[in-house]
Amino acid sequence: MCRGHGVAWHGQLELNYRHDAGRTVCHSRHQGPLRVLKSLYPEGPGICHQVVLHPPAGLVGGDELDIQLTLGARSHAVLTTPGATRFYRSEGATAVQRVHIALDDGARCEWLPLENIAYSGCLARNELHLALNGNAQAMGWDVVALGLPAAQAPFVGGAFEQCLHAQGIWLERGRLSADDRALLDSPLGLNGHRVMGTAWLLGGQSWSEADIANGLELARAALEPFRVSGLPCGATSPDARCLVVRGLADQVEPLITALQAVRSAWRQAFWALPGHGLRIWAT
Repeated sequence: MCRGHGVAWHGQLELNYRHDAGRTVCHSRHQGPLRVLKSLYPEGPGICHQVVLHPPAGLVGGDELDIQLTLGARSHAVLTTPGATRFYRSEGATAVQRVHIALDDGARCEWLPLENIAYSGCLARNELHLALNGNAQAMGWDVVALGLPAAQAPFVGGAFEQCLHAQGIWLERGRLSADDRALLDSPLGLNGHRVMGTAWLLGGQSWSEADIANGLELARAALEPFRVSGLPCGATSPDARCLVVRGLADQVEPLITALQAVRSAWRQAFWALPGHGLRIWAT
């Protein structure tokens, strides 16, 4: 898609879910280049699956995407994207993607987008904010690829800022700058890898020590084949309401596959739901 020189695009998408007679229904409202595809129910009426679509497929400097999800009590939404979110080279302005997810008591949300790609020369900020009330729970991940090394387009300029925030539970902020060689190449940083990913399971209420230990054990068992094959990864619990998995890779695919394995294990253990992947991932 084409746009005039210097024209920034702002997209807004609001998704409101409610549980109605055993069915999770969604009311959506959008503005600008941001849409949600038809609601699907491959697991039955209680779980609403959707694909968030950004037709331009990428952001340039000055573009902003705002996605707001509100989940009413006992609703359950599963969301993904059809492809990577691309942050292209900027001439000076910052491109921003913000996602806000608010869950009422008993609601569940799975936020499972494909990767963010930071092209060399981009100036980008990616934010995810979650607020969980009562016994709400959320599961998801965030994956960032710096540059396109396989296409001979490494990340040699620009910066990518990241914020992952669960209100009152967990906060991480970071800045990946192309000129910060210590962070990008040090064993204490990315150690030369250019793909990083974080997955989480969050609860509005604390889990027992036994549940936390089980969640960590399940995550580590799911990650073990990937770790043995050379993918640096691990699991931790920074709070009694939070399980976190982190991994580094040279390519996106093995890391997302590892995070999918963790999601499968957590979904079965904590929610007593099947651990199969989404249909769109198989296409």
